[in-house]
Amino acid sequence: MNKVILMGRLTRDPEVRYSQGESSLAIARYTLAVDRRFSRNNQDGQTADFINCVAFGKSGEFAEKYFRKGTKIAVTGRIQTGSYTNKDGQKVYTTEVVVEDQEFAESKNANGSNSGFSGSAPTPAFDAPVSSNAGDGFINLPDGIDEELPFN
Repeated sequence: MNKVILMGRLTRDPEVRYSQGESSLAIARYTLAVDRRFSRNNQDGQTADFINCVAFGKSGEFAEKYFRKGTKIAVTGRIQTGSYTNKDGQKVYTTEVVVEDQEFAESKNANGSNSGFSGSAPTPAFDAPVSSNAGDGFINLPDGIDEELPFN
């Protein structure tokens, strides 16, 4: 099984190109900076891995339209390796994640920037006070609401 799940921030805006031909296909390439959980004997001081990703078709168009440098996203896909010979005659090996699914991993204004998706989240159907620790992304449910929920 070849399955990859990543969460990180874009190191720059996606680079998008369109294939030639009758029905052009969007091809978006971007690099994710993925924090390391911990490191043993971290000699170089690096705390993140920089992983190349490529998204095709509608996913590529979505990346072009909404993703910007610094946006935190979650990606699922598969690892693909390849190689080519550069202009100096040296063989270069490549590794990248072919994106199958991508989504935002935080709200638009969570990192204080104005980049990313411009849509708004749906509002709750009831008037509940917002939690004083608004950073957790949840609201406090009022007392007595338990009876109205369809699950326990």
